[in-house]
Amino acid sequence: MKFPHFIHTQKRDPQTHLKDPDHFWDYASLNPESFHQFTILFSDRGGTPDGYRFMHGYSGHTHKMVKEDGSFVYVQFHYKSDQGIKAFTDDEAAKTAGTAPDYSTRDLFEAIERGEFPSWTLNVQVMTPEQAEKFRYNILDLTKTWPQKEFPLRPVGKLTLNENAQNYLYVSLFSFSLKLSSFPFVYSAEIEQIAFSPSHLIPGIEPSADPVLQSRLFSYPDAHRYRLGVNYAQLPVNSPLTQPANFQRDGAAAFYNQGPRPNYQSSLQTLNYKKNPYDISEHEQFLGGAVQDLSEVTELDFEQPRDLYERVFTDEEKANFVNNVSGHLGGCKSEEVKKRVLSCL
Repeated sequence: MKFPHFIHTQKRDPQTHLKDPDHFWDYASLNPESFHQFTILFSDRGGTPDGYRFMHGYSGHTHKMVKEDGSFVYVQFHYKSDQGIKAFTDDEAAKTAGTAPDYSTRDLFEAIERGEFPSWTLNVQVMTPEQAEKFRYNILDLTKTWPQKEFPLRPVGKLTLNENAQNYLYVSLFSFSLKLSSFPFVYSAEIEQIAFSPSHLIPGIEPSADPVLQSRLFSYPDAHRYRLGVNYAQLPVNSPLTQPANFQRDGAAAFYNQGPRPNYQSSLQTLNYKKNPYDISEHEQFLGGAVQDLSEVTELDFEQPRDLYERVFTDEEKANFVNNVSGHLGGCKSEEVKKRVLSCL
């Protein structure tokens, strides 16, 4: 329920159309479970990566990996950059954003053109349902990570970018992070018509009962229908190799209307449905309140950001973090918000 409000705090003020530090920090200080994310965001490991090649990927949400007999483990996915990670300081990011706003896109494109194909190693963390029930964190809590000492990363594959798109068509940009880190949206043949969604899962990988993930299973396809049209899945870049047999017809950009087959559950031309190879209905409400208690702020909400700052950051990273936070928080006009933020830190 909090997530839409959080996103709205990152948008521009409705009157001034300017980014508003008061909105940003007002929400953060009233929801201190968010401070782990903000500690990453304002550090050298988060908000201002030195291009797309030097940043990790992380699922955030908990998923399941399921066997045919229905047994499963909970899983977190990590894409670790084989190039390592690099970040700009706040001053470097501000300078680069002003002099080379396309820095990240150019760096990635030119690296691939040179044959320096960037790659990421896919790792998984796994946890049994029994471990999940006893774990000190709620595994459905998006604000928590799983300690790698207890649940080590297991390499399972590699993602390599070895070819540039032939038709990109820059139209608009939806800014999601600090300064340079942004994601291209809206139209074109190979990039901006792509419709990614966490609901696009293959058999054997299933969502957990994580409430934010569950909401995204619906909201992402709904956004694609609005952005690209009701038949977005028929666009060449999104179309499956085997055409679907469903009950949708017509509308804008209908490339494939499924011929004369009835568009309802017909007894005249019957459809054969594959049986789901497993049943995963159990363990969705373990401990009786797996979802309801996520809004309760406890000492555990401060454990991970404290460890990140005290045990992971170098002295230089600590200094950069303080500089980044103070620079952004200094834009707040509300003294109450400033005091509230400092009390959380």
